Amino acid sequence: MIRDSEKIEKQVLQQITPTKKDRETLEKTIKELKDKVTEEIEKNNVPASIELVGSTAKDTYLTNSLDIDLFLIFPTSISREHLQEMGLSIGRSLLEKKEECFAEHPYIRGYFKGYKTEIVPCYKIESSSQKLSAVDRTPLHTKYVKEHLAEKQKHEVRLVKQFLKGIDCYGAEAEVEGFSGYLCEILVLKYGSFQNLLLHVQHWHYGKQLSLNTGTFPRFDTPLIFIDPVDNERNVSSALSKEKFNLFVKACKEYIKKPRITFFFPNKIKPWPLDKIRNETKTREFIGVKIKKPDIIAENLYPQVRKAMRSVIDLCAKYDFPIMDSFFHINDNSIYIILLPEKSKLSKTMFHMGPPVDLKSNADDFIKKWVNNPRTIKKPFEKDKRLYAEIEREYVEIKKLLKEQIKNLSLGKHIDLIVQKDFTILEHQDLFKENLCTLWTGYLDKKMHWER
Repeated sequence: MIRDSEKIEKQVLQQITPTKKDRETLEKTIKELKDKVTEEIEKNNVPASIELVGSTAKDTYLTNSLDIDLFLIFPTSISREHLQEMGLSIGRSLLEKKEECFAEHPYIRGYFKGYKTEIVPCYKIESSSQKLSAVDRTPLHTKYVKEHLAEKQKHEVRLVKQFLKGIDCYGAEAEVEGFSGYLCEILVLKYGSFQNLLLHVQHWHYGKQLSLNTGTFPRFDTPLIFIDPVDNERNVSSALSKEKFNLFVKACKEYIKKPRITFFFPNKIKPWPLDKIRNETKTREFIGVKIKKPDIIAENLYPQVRKAMRSVIDLCAKYDFPIMDSFFHINDNSIYIILLPEKSKLSKTMFHMGPPVDLKSNADDFIKKWVNNPRTIKKPFEKDKRLYAEIEREYVEIKKLLKEQIKNLSLGKHIDLIVQKDFTILEHQDLFKENLCTLWTGYLDKKMHWER
């Protein structure tokens, strides 16, 4: 298998390692961007220096996926407001298709000469103890990796990144909740190579702790804990979800058993015909909530959608519609929250359990509440030394519950505003449309990325 994996990894590296021409084009573009930023700095008397950070600075970028991360480094004597104002101004003037993002303070993300580019203001610090915001550490990360990562290990980092991309675990952003580029680099520093990393990962369990330094470090309740070598108080893997942690462990085990190129470059999902999807789901009663997608960046959108889904699930459970499975889907215009309830319809009445009869005060309150309540079908009675009452349910159908109560939930700042005006409850038959075939195929076939 080692021979098979070496052959595959060599093939992968041929596709993801920048060529001489790639490097020349990128370096020329970076120089042009730096020159233009310098012009803006000098023209406006901005007290900042420029530093290239991230994978392009460390030469760990993939030819099919790279960003230019340029930091404007200000002295700590500059106010936060002034730093933001000057940093945003330069970013706005130079980038195309730009959007304002936020990482403790705003920065500009956009494109320069076709390359995804970020222009980020930060403070100049010599150690993490001086940091005024989280992004101030980033130049220290770049410096650390450049000083410690051997030339031959850059290819190992590239393999780790492409493997994670292939299994949909690459990126610490909210959309993915996976492994950052910096985490990939320090994992290679820890284990030396892609192959050695995989051999260790297959034995990882929730709460695995790693560090490059010696000493005693803080505890974090996360699937993976990797102490930042430039900041002992920080967990580099804090954004990693339990789902993506488990997926990575599983993928490592499977790759060691049977290496395949599809771990790095998975095949696209081939959508099932609509009839097959309907046939596969006919014994399950799905229901969905369709909400117009707010015009906000992914970093703000995905946490709100996850919060909205949790709130909807909790609502259903509160009214005796426990949810067996759930997922969400976001396309260009809409958010779909899809639920599989245990039942979509309930009996008209229910036996409501009260307190034990020997808790007299509580028992009196229960009797008082339900003895003449309009919803009461059978007045409070004793059974096995506890009070009960038979009452009408508030909601018999999950559809009506969602339709009437979603507006009262806390779904997320931007989603709340949209839901107050408009949303659609999609019953089972409404969820199976041609434009959602790929989504349903991925959900129903249960195949891992590398198995397709």
